Amino acid sequence: MRTQTVEADIIVVGGGLAGVSAAVAAARLGRRTVLINNRPVLGGNSSSEVSVWVCGATAHGNQRWARETGIMGEMFLENQFRNPEGNPVYWDDVVLDTVRREPNLTLFLNTEVLEAEHSGADEDRRVTSVTGWTMGSEVRTIFRAPVFLDCTGDGLVGRLVGARHRLGKEGRAEFGEEWAPEEPVREFLGSTLLFYTKDLGHPVKFVAPESAKDISTTPIPATRIIRSGDSGAHYWWIEWGGQLDIVDDNERIRDELRSVILGIWDHIKNSGEFDADNLTLEWIGNIPGKREYRRFVGDYTLRQQDVLEQVEFDDGVAFGGWSIDLHPAEGMYATGAGAVQRFSDGLFEIPFRSLYSANVSNLLMAGRNISATHIAFGAARVMATCAAMGEAAGTAASLCLTHDATPRELYEHHRAELRQLLLRTDASLIGVANEDPDDLARTAAVTASGWQRTVAAGSDADASAPHALADDLGIVVPVHPRLETTELLLSATEPTTLTVEVWSTGKRQNIVPAHLEHTTTVEVPAGERRWVSAPTPFAPGTPQNAIVVLRADPAVSVHLTSPLPAGVLTLVHRVDSDDQNVEVSEDGLLVRWPTKPLRGRAPVFRAFPESLALAPERAVSGYNRPFGGPNLWASGPLADGPAWLHLDWEAPVVPREVRLVFDDDVDVSLNTLHHHRNPDEILPQLVRDYRVEVRSAASGEWSTVVEVRGNRHRQRVHALPDGLGAITAARLVITATNGAAEARVIAFRVQS
Repeated sequence: MRTQTVEADIIVVGGGLAGVSAAVAAARLGRRTVLINNRPVLGGNSSSEVSVWVCGATAHGNQRWARETGIMGEMFLENQFRNPEGNPVYWDDVVLDTVRREPNLTLFLNTEVLEAEHSGADEDRRVTSVTGWTMGSEVRTIFRAPVFLDCTGDGLVGRLVGARHRLGKEGRAEFGEEWAPEEPVREFLGSTLLFYTKDLGHPVKFVAPESAKDISTTPIPATRIIRSGDSGAHYWWIEWGGQLDIVDDNERIRDELRSVILGIWDHIKNSGEFDADNLTLEWIGNIPGKREYRRFVGDYTLRQQDVLEQVEFDDGVAFGGWSIDLHPAEGMYATGAGAVQRFSDGLFEIPFRSLYSANVSNLLMAGRNISATHIAFGAARVMATCAAMGEAAGTAASLCLTHDATPRELYEHHRAELRQLLLRTDASLIGVANEDPDDLARTAAVTASGWQRTVAAGSDADASAPHALADDLGIVVPVHPRLETTELLLSATEPTTLTVEVWSTGKRQNIVPAHLEHTTTVEVPAGERRWVSAPTPFAPGTPQNAIVVLRADPAVSVHLTSPLPAGVLTLVHRVDSDDQNVEVSEDGLLVRWPTKPLRGRAPVFRAFPESLALAPERAVSGYNRPFGGPNLWASGPLADGPAWLHLDWEAPVVPREVRLVFDDDVDVSLNTLHHHRNPDEILPQLVRDYRVEVRSAASGEWSTVVEVRGNRHRQRVHALPDGLGAITAARLVITATNGAAEARVIAFRVQS
């Protein structure tokens, strides 16, 4: 038994995805960072100890172009490559490797923080140290740093130092939230245990232990969907404890959840209602996956209105897209739906002011303990969103040290710099344009080998069988600078008049038909496929997406094609909900115009006139994700030869590194476990083989400074050789992708 003291620049407590992302972000910025986790594995609720799948802004495919980038995006892609079957043990090592490859990051596993020291008055506290005990090693460690991050979920560190916080549900009047109760009440979202089953190929008996609950005495068989083939997070609704103290009553909650799992399994195996003879119970979790406890008070409290109205913040540093997802306090014993959900019509922002304590001057937080009401927390609490917040908080902590500033002072004086730094690292941001003074590409003339000048999907030659217009269809078309005509490949069983409309989307991150801009009718003659032209005028002042809506007509069929070109999606006008345990509000446009029914396919069409939506300049404009258009350069077909993107400076520049961001189709919803699986282990849009060349200012000669084969990552950062000197041009040459017909580049940065 011994005691030691560890000093660092930044201390992160909590090794869930929020803490992992915070610590990695800080370490990558050169800070000596410590990550403390009280479990033997990282990942929090996503780890193999709890085995909850990682949800985020994609909301299982309900949102559009919504997958997280940055550190969470890296882990999604790595897991897709290593772990296509969704094994939770393999996911543990994806997360662990992400941490251990950072040389500035020191990891303490199995270390429970028991004490914290602080100084200052109640309204001006400062954390000075936290003390942890490492199980098995019997080591007591005092951790000291100028900046601390509480990513514990339960808000342990903040509680120990007196950070102001909330518990339970606020009353409706406090924040004017429609979904809040009339009066405040100390109730929570409950905790969950999960279980996994396995088919052994021969009959297996199950003798229920004495602790198994007889679920026939509960509402569960009548109010919840039970299927013998489901396991894991399909049973998210095995939830309880919302009317107790989630932390103080944790052991009682675990025992109740475990008894119900055993009772459900007894019901599946022995009731005679299920085909389950060959199934055995392979694993039951023993650590409750908590959803809610303390929420700290920051300088801003995220509200229901901020989520549903998608309020824009000048300190927006992360985004979410999950629904406001509220569960009954009775959990699995409630007689109503297991969850009630209301979606925003697109991504919503999370402000930096919600990520630091209002009264502890050197404490930031990320994850489910951020400054939010109970209602808004319902949308921000899912793990990929927590990871996005973690990356923002870890980046902010580093910048606090750069400027010798508190988080509040960072907001007051350096919030624009924070957002630019997050954009540079490809973090999960919306609506932030590249204004980085150190990005030399912003001052260069940009040219390319070519680009896709016509926004179009498919042709006569590759059109599939007809798809009847039984529902209204919407075709998402990026418009830059204007749209005049849309030509459609149609068939008709009889002569008919088709209504075609043009809708704008409202907010630039939204992909829903919000405002009618133009309507027309076109005559469609009977017969096999032919091109039909419809006037679809739309000329927004800034680049935007248009949605060309084809109104339902049973006599008309479109012809579908795949894969999708950059910037194009298809909407279907019908409600699409696939979880019968959930009550989904149909108030918003998002759920009434889903993309899931035709995801990955589009009607064959072509839009005129030619567009700048995929021009080479898009690769230096910032945004780094779809926002009023795809914001990427798409080359001509690589079958015609290598594609290149060229930067040319009027005066010589001295570069330090090159940062590249390749398209990985953030519309694809990736999942860590078994909710759904994408067939591509490497996303085909990603550039595979490329090189970077520069032209010397002294000699005028070109030389290759970077050459990569077999790339499968979205962001690549390449330090340039020492002594390279001044250059007058840089060129990215792409010779192959992982399957796409053209090269797609989101960002080509040359940093000084």
